[in-house]
Amino acid sequence: MWWQRLAWLLRGRRGSTGCRWPWLPRAPGPVLAAPARWHPTAPASPHCAWQLHQDHLELSYGSTVMRLDFVWLRDHCRSASCYNAKTNQRSLDTASVDLAIRPQAVRVDETTLFLTWPDGHVTRYGLEWLARNSYEGQKQQVMHPRILWNAEIYQQAQVPSIDCRRFLETDEGLKEFLQNFLLYGIAFVENVTPTKEDTEILAERISIIRETIYGRMWYFTSDFSRGDTAYTKLALDRHTDTTYFQEPCGIQVFHCLKHEGTGGRTLLVDGFHAAEQVRRRAPEHFELLARVPLKHEYVENVGGCHNHMIGVGPVLNVYPWNNELYLIRYNNYDRAVINTVPHDVVRRWYHAHRALTAELRRPHNELWVKLKPGKALFVDNWRVLHGREAFTGYRQLCGCYLTRDDVLNTARLLGLQA
Repeated sequence: MWWQRLAWLLRGRRGSTGCRWPWLPRAPGPVLAAPARWHPTAPASPHCAWQLHQDHLELSYGSTVMRLDFVWLRDHCRSASCYNAKTNQRSLDTASVDLAIRPQAVRVDETTLFLTWPDGHVTRYGLEWLARNSYEGQKQQVMHPRILWNAEIYQQAQVPSIDCRRFLETDEGLKEFLQNFLLYGIAFVENVTPTKEDTEILAERISIIRETIYGRMWYFTSDFSRGDTAYTKLALDRHTDTTYFQEPCGIQVFHCLKHEGTGGRTLLVDGFHAAEQVRRRAPEHFELLARVPLKHEYVENVGGCHNHMIGVGPVLNVYPWNNELYLIRYNNYDRAVINTVPHDVVRRWYHAHRALTAELRRPHNELWVKLKPGKALFVDNWRVLHGREAFTGYRQLCGCYLTRDDVLNTARLLGLQA
């Protein structure tokens, strides 16, 4: 998707505020003018009206004006012959639908749209369902409700940690934890036995553990056993992990098992908060960071570990229908040679990257946390950047990566929007 946006950028086209995505070609052929009058529903429901166009139905319901393509309306039919309600899967063969299909009859009452097709098949849609599931309805909604934060906002919210036993043994504790995590992108569990095995049990409560080149549960000290700065005592600037994966890991778990020394505080920065500040102050920078693809690379030849990973994607990733940010890929350590854009774009990209970096480095956006044995931290690696200050002495951490799909699945099963 990002490469389509880049092609648009390089062609010098401007964005569109209409419903058509700017990188898609316009449909061929003329479109007939709409009828002169709207067709209202029953007098008891004056907030709903409709009119037919050449290739779509225009439906006004409440404050939402929907433009529903006829093929779309036939394809999404929820009748027993078209949709299996037991498996929640489509039965209709979409490729069998005539692309020039048009309903023979349309009727709308107070709650339902009725469409009769040329073969006599009748499709029914609830108006509320259409308002939620139409493009126009989705454009007005957010996929993932969040609270954007800087250090002061997070500290004033006094987000509670969840007790380990309550987290593991009750749905209420798990739901509270996940709600905090979804809203803020970080969440803590207290009173965890400081072992790798107990941390693993904790992680498996919400997700399948994602095995990577670092193994299933990683366990490290500053022994430089891997070709990564994390395996040293040096400070680490804010970053997201595994930017060199085609799909960066979704969630990261940290648990400090032991530290006999000084320093080593963990730095957390809400990348979405910083990105939104850039969008507000310099929307052209935000737009560029969301369109230009970059390579991130991890090359390792240490001991028996030999890896060469390359991930490609823009720094900011947004849903195209509502421009909602859903992933930030920011790691200056692992960013590869920029050879994916021409010279007349790359200078503008550097200006945009500098604006985002300046926002990420503002002191008031930095939340510093001292991880101690017994306190596990879950981080949304698609949103929150982490780092650390340099440290002395022996410091031992364990953790893992979790599959994002499974964490969100657990949240939805508990009734949360995720």
